[in-house]
Amino acid sequence: MLNWALTFFILAIIAGVLGFGGLAGTFVWAAELLFTVFIVLFVAALIVNLVSGRKTTPPV
Repeated sequence: MLNWALTFFILAIIAGVLGFGGLAGTFVWAAELLFTVFIVLFVAALIVNLVSGRKTTPPV
């Protein structure tokens, strides 16, 4: 998901340089949305991992 956010950000930069302001704004909006979803899911995964209390053992 973070890769998609980075892709949309790069596309927004390219569209902005070429003069497509509306399209660049749409790409920036998509990149911000995907990055926010990524951060929320990452924090949720951290919390679930901490609360679950499962300890992993290293392979022997």
